[in-house]
Parts: sequence; C-alpha cells; structure tokens
Amino acid sequence: MDRCFIAIAGNIGVGKSTLTDVLSRELGALPFFEAVDTNPYLADFYRDMRTWSFHSQVFFLSQRLRRHYELMQHSGTVIQDRTVYEDAEVFARNLYDQGLMSERDYRVYRQLYEVMRDLVPPPTLVVYLRASVETLLRRIALRGRHYEHEIGAEYLEQLNALYDAWVAGLALCPVLVIETDDIDFAHRDDDVHVVARQVLARIDAIDAAQCP
Repeated sequence: MDRCFIAIAGNIGVGKSTLTDVLSRELGALPFFEAVDTNPYLADFYRDMRTWSFHSQVFFLSQRLRRHYELMQHSGTVIQDRTVYEDAEVFARNLYDQGLMSERDYRVYRQLYEVMRDLVPPPTLVVYLRASVETLLRRIALRGRHYEHEIGAEYLEQLNALYDAWVAGLALCPVLVIETDDIDFAHRDDDVHVVARQVLARIDAIDAAQCP
C-alpha cells in the first residue's frame, strides 16, 4: 500500500499518544499528536463542564481537522493520535447525554461535525485501544496532568460504553480492537512488536482486499 493512514482511538489515559510515538518509530511512519496541552479551555472544562463543554469540543474539532488536513499532505504512512470522529461520537455525545451541553449547542456542533465527516477521507485503519476503568484511572494518575485530577470512574465508564457502541457501528473504515489492560507500550518492547505485527497484518489484508 503506497499510502497508509492509521488512526489510534481510545478513552482518556488508554495510551494513544504512547502507541502513536512508539508505533511510528516501529513502522517508520510520521506521527500526528493530539493537541492536548494547547487547548485553552481544557482546565476550565474539567472545573465546570456545563459552561465550557461547547468551547472545548469545538476547539478539539478544529484541531483535529487541521491535523487531518496536514497528514493528508504527506505520502507514505502516517499515524494520528485520536480520530476526529471520537470528539463527536463519544465526548460531545456524552456531554449532551449528561445534560452538560445544551440542545442548541449540541445541534450546532453536530451540524459542523457531519459536514466535516462527509468531506474528509477516512483512515485506512482505526486501531481502537480498549481498557478497563481501573486501568484508565491508574494510567491517568501516573501521567500526572493536573487538569485531569477530577476525572472519575463514572465518567470513564460512560465514555467506555460510548466508545464500544461507536466502534461496533463504525462503517467508514476497518477497525482493529486491542485490549490493553495487560499491555505496557512505554516499558515493554515486546508489547510494541506484537501490536505492530497486528497492525501490519491488518493493513496487508486491507491492501489485498482492494487489489483487483
């Protein structure tokens, strides 16, 4: 496959950025990371989700679109840390379901997202990293981002359920699901090699299926 677009998806703290980093080196790919630390609304959002949910989600959507445009300019293999779809299908949806985003704001947000979704090309493969809430909480604590201290188990459980539902219905592109409770991308090279082989095998299968 001359050009390959791999997108890493998954809940907060599951290890998307770490896998993007190590997998890009393993596969000789160009990584595109999530703009977490530059979101000017994120700390406010975690303190008061109802007030800042729309602002934060629109910022994430704009950043994801920018990353999507940038990576589409490159030939070869690229890996994206978090997909543009997750913002709408998981995070914004959860905020709306929990009454933390108004009907008006959610409607406007969905209209913007759906136009984008229909215009941009989908990834070659989505790699969905799944983990239990206990694992997510442990990893979030280890990375020590101060604005994530208030994230609770119930919130992560809600996101996990929405992630599973989104992936189950995802028809835009193939999905590779990887259970990560017993995987450590940061400290165990063998785990990275195993995942890299799984990704390459799926890419090869996609490439073969597309051949006449």
